[in-house]
Amino acid sequence: MRDLPNPTVFSPENASVTFPPASAPEPGGVVTIIRPSMGWAPLKIRDLWAYRELLYFLVWRDIKVRYRQTVIGAAWVIIQPLMTAAVFAVFFGHLAGIQSDGIPYPLFSLAALVPWTFFARGLALSSNSLVANTHLITKIYFPRLLIPLARILGGLPDFALSFLVLLAVAWSYGLWPRLAATILVPLLCLLTLCVALGAGLWLSALNSKYRDVDHAVPFLTQLWLFATPIAYPSSLIHEPWRTLYGINPMVGVVEGFRWALVGRSEPPMAIMLISAIVAFTMATTGALYFRRVEKTFADIL
Repeated sequence: MRDLPNPTVFSPENASVTFPPASAPEPGGVVTIIRPSMGWAPLKIRDLWAYRELLYFLVWRDIKVRYRQTVIGAAWVIIQPLMTAAVFAVFFGHLAGIQSDGIPYPLFSLAALVPWTFFARGLALSSNSLVANTHLITKIYFPRLLIPLARILGGLPDFALSFLVLLAVAWSYGLWPRLAATILVPLLCLLTLCVALGAGLWLSALNSKYRDVDHAVPFLTQLWLFATPIAYPSSLIHEPWRTLYGINPMVGVVEGFRWALVGRSEPPMAIMLISAIVAFTMATTGALYFRRVEKTFADIL
């Protein structure tokens, strides 16, 4: 009997060895070999653009599933910030007597709750996005950054609808945003997205290894809510601490929205600048850490 050749034993030492395909590729064909990254990996923004169609379908899936089998459907987008603003107006504005910088308190709190609701929802969904999509991560390859990004972008339609409600409430009080101030609104929306993405990337990467993060996110969100001037104005804090208060990136978002839409004072440029720097730092470091631990997702999820 003819001896068969010894089989090749797979081990970590020869894990990088690649074997030729069973049949030669057709002329002009491309063979792509995917290997895990080592150390700090580049972000590879071009890969995100190459998989933009997948990002679109992930976002569209989240939008379709969100209000499936609900009684009032997308009306929850309007009810949630309006009811929260009403509760704040009764307990903080009426009973506690907290000042609102000359703005009607319901409008004062609603102008902050609209961007905050988008941020809080994006943070909650993106932090658990990898665990919720284990079936995709363990079967096919695609840039994993798409998963938390899709969860955050899926909240943009809700944010746009609640923003229109905010404009309607401002109009009912006889206030209308100035044209020059509304130019900042797209930048403030981008800043909100940047804060949610930065925090979401950090927490989703940590949650893939430490499931305690899933339990800590609601508590963290609640603390972050009270550390942000939503129920109270930042003018209660005196300088220089008020400017340093912008280290919380949502402070710049909230104060910027209030000034751009219903504010009557000078724009808080120093606070918004500090918040923008912190938000960009969070997003950059979060993406770098996410890419560093990305190679372990399929093994530990």
